[in-house]
Amino acid sequence: MSMQQIIDSTRALNGVVELAPEPGSTFPEVAWGDHFFYYSPDGSIPQRGQPFATIITKNYPDDDRCGLDAPDRYRVNVHVGRARLAELVDEADMDYATPDRVIGHPLYARQGWIAVVRPGERTLDLLTGLIREAHAAAAARFRG
Repeated sequence: MSMQQIIDSTRALNGVVELAPEPGSTFPEVAWGDHFFYYSPDGSIPQRGQPFATIITKNYPDDDRCGLDAPDRYRVNVHVGRARLAELVDEADMDYATPDRVIGHPLYARQGWIAVVRPGERTLDLLTGLIREAHAAAAARFRG
């Protein structure tokens, strides 16, 4: 599954709003080309709260351990919660640059975020399921 297919399948979930900053937008240049997915049934970008999933296409300041500036590399990040992260990730064996592997997010693992660099055959089914779980959790938070 390509990055575009992951984007399309996430967009197709009920109530999803995507923020995808582009060159010339009011968003910082470092965010251009990235994708941020929110649950917002009214179609607006929430003013408060975090996305439930993101796709990052380049290194950010203080977030370069995944080597995203190399060609054809991107990282899918999903908020799964701390308990689910503990089930999925062995923190003693954390190689942030290895593709197609579920890892704790380099900066936000403590907040319950996982990451997959360049998802492939090993992680794709799990990752798409985690995105659906994160979407359902975001919808439940929205409803209160």
